[in-house]
Amino acid sequence: MKIKSTMSVFLLTLILGFASCNTEEVASSANDESASIEATTTVSGNVTAKIGNCAQVPGWASQNGSVTGGGSAAETNVTTYAQLKSAIENSSVKVIKVTGTITVTTRLSLQDQTGKTIYGANGAKLVSTNQTKDASGIINIKRCKNLIIRNLIFEGPGAYDTDGWDNAILDECTNVWVDHCEFRDGVDGNFDIKNKSDYITVSYTKFGYLKAPKPGGSGGSDDHRYSNLIGSSDGATGDRGKLRITFARCWWAPGCKERMPRVRFGKVHLVNNFFNSTVSNKCIAAGFEADIRVEANVFEGVKTPIDLMTGYTAVTAVDNVFTNTTGNQAGSKTAFTPLYSIVKLDKTAVKADVSANAGATLGGNICGSF
Repeated sequence: MKIKSTMSVFLLTLILGFASCNTEEVASSANDESASIEATTTVSGNVTAKIGNCAQVPGWASQNGSVTGGGSAAETNVTTYAQLKSAIENSSVKVIKVTGTITVTTRLSLQDQTGKTIYGANGAKLVSTNQTKDASGIINIKRCKNLIIRNLIFEGPGAYDTDGWDNAILDECTNVWVDHCEFRDGVDGNFDIKNKSDYITVSYTKFGYLKAPKPGGSGGSDDHRYSNLIGSSDGATGDRGKLRITFARCWWAPGCKERMPRVRFGKVHLVNNFFNSTVSNKCIAAGFEADIRVEANVFEGVKTPIDLMTGYTAVTAVDNVFTNTTGNQAGSKTAFTPLYSIVKLDKTAVKADVSANAGATLGGNICGSF
């Protein structure tokens, strides 16, 4: 009788525990910006969280309805450029699995679609070899909503200042999660976000340049290894109130010269990122009306970790690590407070965790990998 009683208590406790967990998950993903304040949870060592929980998206992409991509729709497997182009342009294809290396002969265009996932099998790569102004770049994503791009390598031919295209561009897109990707050797840049794009999270993604820059481009720079531009110009005033972007556990790796990222207008949260490009001129650049929170990042061997440019709104820099850096490390004024909860690594764990896990390091479409 005593054994049955004890077992009943145990089962009741277990059930209540599961109920509590479910309640917490619902609360953490609620989209009530007015009632929410920053709730950054710190964990020590190499612990991460939310693995396997597709409902929990980190950062700004969790707001405004969050991101589900193509969900559990049937996959379309592509191994050639023709197959990939067809699948990207077909709005009825919701989940695309890229296998192997695909050479992009003409820049891909994904426009006016909602609810789509593009992910890579282990080692999947999209490659462009074109350095011309008009035909460079791998993919342009425009006026899309609820997208997931995961576990893909985007490889360009190297930086060449012809005012060409980036490896990838988000243009007027909403609720996009770019997770565990690698962008390298873009012609004009690696990955830009512009033109009223909003509620974007970039997590565990690696940016770098392995190829030497090509001098003599018409744009005037002989070394245009500029990685990430947020907002296209000071005159793009439609970006006000938009460009809410989180970069979490990303790696600006060797070869990056500038724009890690360069921000205009946006409310950008940089948390738990690793910067170690020794060829850098500057890393984070706060441009016109930029509002940036720089939190628990590691800067190693770089120049000017934080560049305060003319006309920025505010930069808050807290709990960062600077090792063998030169130039400005400090923020100025008080930046925005994130309206979401995010699990934060202790700053002492950032370098090991990010350098081991950023990039296309997954086996496929493993959601909730943050």
